[in-house]
Amino acid sequence: MNRLLAAILTAMLALSAPVLAFAGSASLVLDARTGKVLASENADTLNHPASLTKMMTLYLTFEALNRGKLTWDTLVTMSKYASSRPPTKLGVKPGGTITVREAVYGMIVKSANDAAAAMGEKLGGSESNFARLMTQKARQLGMSRTTFVNASGLPDKRQITTARDMSTLAVALMKNYPREYRLFSIASFNFRGQTIRGHNNLMYRYQGMDGIKTGYTNASGFNIVSAVKDGNRRVVGVVLGGRTARSRDAQMAALLDRYIGRASSSGGAKLVASMNAKEQVEVASAADNTDVPMPVSAPRAADEAAPPAPKALGYADGGVIPLERPAAMDEIMNAGKATKAPIGKAGGWQIQISAAPSADAARALLAQAQSEAGAPLVSASPYTEAVGKGANTIYRARFVGFQSKEDATSACDALKKRSYDCMLLPNQG
Repeated sequence: MNRLLAAILTAMLALSAPVLAFAGSASLVLDARTGKVLASENADTLNHPASLTKMMTLYLTFEALNRGKLTWDTLVTMSKYASSRPPTKLGVKPGGTITVREAVYGMIVKSANDAAAAMGEKLGGSESNFARLMTQKARQLGMSRTTFVNASGLPDKRQITTARDMSTLAVALMKNYPREYRLFSIASFNFRGQTIRGHNNLMYRYQGMDGIKTGYTNASGFNIVSAVKDGNRRVVGVVLGGRTARSRDAQMAALLDRYIGRASSSGGAKLVASMNAKEQVEVASAADNTDVPMPVSAPRAADEAAPPAPKALGYADGGVIPLERPAAMDEIMNAGKATKAPIGKAGGWQIQISAAPSADAARALLAQAQSEAGAPLVSASPYTEAVGKGANTIYRARFVGFQSKEDATSACDALKKRSYDCMLLPNQG
């Protein structure tokens, strides 16, 4: 009898082993314009989100910013609890403070768990209460199978999601907070004298990709949510439960290569609203008839499996970086602030399309934009402006010399049709 029981147990373990090994494997590719699922595997299977959780923490942060509950310079206190969160983290001591700007950078680029916990406490009073707000927002967005229990994604068996739900959250970020969404493509930032670089390697070598987030715990495996624009096509991809970061990235690239051509290339500029939302979702910062401001596509490397070269990351002089990638936060903070016209440049209006880490990179981007936009930019003059000091210097990429607001607006419209961002600025003195 004992031998029979042992044999049965052995057989059960043998049968369950493959299921356990692949329990986290799930994927989904979504046409963000139509809501059509282009490919899926275990899309509704429960998994652990790991640091993909921070996408919701950031969503609620962006919501608070747009409602005026926070500003980018609001101070966030690092409690003893938040400071004690395990790495990765910013390493701020208990009682210290960070700005909302630093917290957002930290969560996006470094996936900082202490920044996420501190932000959760700032918005919810406690991380556990904030987690309830996260889950409530998930339900409003149509994420019916997701439950959050912390702000960071640190291991907790109760924290669950699905590939389908994470695609819903990605579209909500793009649609509801398009300006802030651009920050998901930041390559690096300076935190108190130290340059912190991101590790979403696939984003810097897959053409048209603009983020958005990776994650890993032992329980979840290697996760990634990506968004790609190819012409007028717009897709979101989710891969959960990868065995390694490299294999996860390779799977995502293969899925996108295979299915992006099947996405709709028509249907206007709108992104699909959640197919499952039970309540009206507030669109805080963008009209429905505007497209998501997209970074300029990063070039695809010849070897997809190789780590990104420094130039691809936008660190080296001479490389055209994705739109506002290193300086996105600064540009958002300074948006709309008029600057003096460059000496010798006639005209009452100018436009800004990006910022770059070097003057050469800014000039290259301007030359590319001028050649693509055609007639509206024929008489405009490319102009770069250095902002900041030392390692923090960025170079704004602008066109100047527009005689009227209408001329500048026409140029902006032409650039936006070619997926460039564009900010209208009056010259001052």
